[in-house]
Amino acid sequence: MRTTDEAPVQAMAADATPPPPPRRPRTVLAMQSSVVDDVFPPSVRARLEEIADIQPPHVIREFGSHSARSALAECEVLLTGWGCPAIDTAVLDRAPRLRAVIHSAGTVKTFLSREAYTRGISVSSAAAANAVPVAEFTLAAIILGAKRAFPLAHLFRTRRTHRTAADLDRHQWLGTHGITVGVVGASRIGRRVLHLLRSLDAEVLLYDPYVSDAEAELLGATRTDLDTLVATSDVVTLHAPDTAETRHLLDARRIALMRPGALLVNTARGPLVDTVALTEHLVGGRIDAVLDVTQPEPLPADHPLWDLPNVFITPHMAGAQGNEVGRLGALAVDELDRYARGVPLNHPVLLKDLERIA
Repeated sequence: MRTTDEAPVQAMAADATPPPPPRRPRTVLAMQSSVVDDVFPPSVRARLEEIADIQPPHVIREFGSHSARSALAECEVLLTGWGCPAIDTAVLDRAPRLRAVIHSAGTVKTFLSREAYTRGISVSSAAAANAVPVAEFTLAAIILGAKRAFPLAHLFRTRRTHRTAADLDRHQWLGTHGITVGVVGASRIGRRVLHLLRSLDAEVLLYDPYVSDAEAELLGATRTDLDTLVATSDVVTLHAPDTAETRHLLDARRIALMRPGALLVNTARGPLVDTVALTEHLVGGRIDAVLDVTQPEPLPADHPLWDLPNVFITPHMAGAQGNEVGRLGALAVDELDRYARGVPLNHPVLLKDLERIA
């Protein structure tokens, strides 16, 4: 027996208008073709093709060809990546329907004209995804560096016999218990490092002129000036952008302020540090360093830092590599999905922030 409520419900279901199909914005990929499969592994690529109408040619490396010009004329979204050519006034003029530039890598400052902002084009970056492996690398460098793993491993490899008490006693301190870590820069990477440092029994200091005391406290750190940070930290880790203002942020005077036995970790950019001054302190054995970046990069083949036991140099590898790269593409596709649904982007790059971001 049917109840009196069933008929109206069925009638409403029959009359309901089905939701419109999702909008698939016309999208052009602009990057090196060699990176596409890494940035968009099969599962991410399948989702991308479901969300977007990918315009041929499917990957553009330069904007001057006839096929590229045709694609730009219909393009609503430029999905960019490593090797993207300059998006200047001429390119923007050829893309009158362009509404968003979604970058599947870090900085947009190297290729995107500021005029994009004046034309109302939304900009997004996958820098937050790239911050993940850099922060993980930094934490590993801090832990291993504090344990003096690099000089002790060098000594062990040279002697090929067990360590002695004197080998450990020669260090000012050993391990992470109770150390002070100074974080320079509350960038995306810096903030993630601050989060990871919560796992250590360490006091954390922060220098960033754009962060308040209250915000620093929320990030798990005590805000201080840079001189105090370098003078009182056992570990100094750099996460500031490379700008005119930050060049040689650690100059000869500030490096001299670092306490004996301190560890410097640089996964940001080489120009933040005065290499000549740093070399003097490292050659003398006063401090240690883990350097994923240097100035110049790479260092000359005969540079003394290559052979020092208290210096660990890696080939600018802290950022996304190998299977980590797919994380950047997944974030970019998430942003494209949000754009297609008319939802605000999660990782916008704003014009007002360009001067102080990497």
